[in-house]
Amino acid sequence: MVEAKIFGLLATRRQGATICPSEVARALIPDGGLWRELMPKVRQVAQGLARADRLTVTRAGVQVDATSLGGPIRLGRAAVSPTPPAPSPPPA
Repeated sequence: MVEAKIFGLLATRRQGATICPSEVARALIPDGGLWRELMPKVRQVAQGLARADRLTVTRAGVQVDATSLGGPIRLGRAAVSPTPPAPSPPPA
């Protein structure tokens, strides 16, 4: 649920754009301030995705642990590795 919402929101943004974890929580629980209760779970899921190289978590443009204290974080798509070159054909 949280993972799908993270990637769903990122899919609506241009490449290189980031989202705030609170956007994820608010999208999942739109009523009043109850979304705040979901924030620890959003950060936990984001950190797991970052460890799996599926997401980047940054603070002021620097990669950080999503569960660490110290201010607002942003979630973004993981950098895509360039396609490795095709193997050379075997010698004839």
